[in-house]
Amino acid sequence: MPTVKLLDDHTASPEAKEVFDDIRSTRNTDYVNNAWRAQANNPAMLKRNWEKAKTIMGDTGEGSLDPITKEMIYLTVSIMNNCEYCIHSHTHFAREKGMTEKQYNEMLDIIGLATEGNRMMTAMHVPVDEKFQVKT
Repeated sequence: MPTVKLLDDHTASPEAKEVFDDIRSTRNTDYVNNAWRAQANNPAMLKRNWEKAKTIMGDTGEGSLDPITKEMIYLTVSIMNNCEYCIHSHTHFAREKGMTEKQYNEMLDIIGLATEGNRMMTAMHVPVDEKFQVKT
């Protein structure tokens, strides 16, 4: 159950409606998902996060990572943070952009390996090798 209202075009402020229109235009769709509808309760936050998403996730065509890799990174972070909404939405977006089942399963294997390795290194307080340390 949401903790905020999911605003639609009739209940959103003019500022939020403007962002909804940009989402539709940028993504060439009539659909505005619940994540944006929830954020519409705070139009400034909605606009800020939509602008960041367009820039970072590539809706503006910028960036050196391909769209599938970006979605898989977002999905990995969502899995690690246990965000059900983001797990489902970014699995959808990654598949929509061409992620295969083989890629998905490989990503899950990497997540499992990294999670176990992180926990072991943390538990054992293994010092970082000098050659791995970032030199500034």
